[in-house]
Amino acid sequence: MTIPNWITFSRLLGLPFILYYLHNPTPQGRWVCLAIFLVASLTDWLDGYLARKLNQISDLGKFLDPLVDKLLVLAPLLALIELGQIPAWGVFLILARELTIAGWRVNQTTISGANIWGKLKTVGQIIAIALLIAPLPDKWKIYSLVAFWVSVGLTLISGAIYIFPPRKDSTSQVS
Repeated sequence: MTIPNWITFSRLLGLPFILYYLHNPTPQGRWVCLAIFLVASLTDWLDGYLARKLNQISDLGKFLDPLVDKLLVLAPLLALIELGQIPAWGVFLILARELTIAGWRVNQTTISGANIWGKLKTVGQIIAIALLIAPLPDKWKIYSLVAFWVSVGLTLISGAIYIFPPRKDSTSQVS
């Protein structure tokens, strides 16, 4: 297993702590949870950077990275449902997209990396979850919810583009 794949796998180590601190949240616990979540999220960039820099891009990495990303996103979202901060149906839309794409990938002969929409989706989700986890004043609640719904929208758009990619029409070229 390559260094980037180990870094990807290491993101899972933060999940038990994130779930623990969100189970009985205190302001201090939420700050700890936020720090763990952000460090784990930053390793998503690091593993991709190192895979390219060290020429260690692998099919395992292309499979493992989005899977770990899904767990890193869905675990705190499920805890935030339990806390009553976000509606379950919004998280269901994210989960439905992720399961659909995972099922779609099973039938593909090659594993493709994330496109720009997949990356925007991931960044949007990280920002939303960070705002929702952080013990911010009540006046920030609306911004957190807006970020959550923007991330849901990006999630659905990226899923549609993954399944129905725009066609490059070679017959419409002007001579």
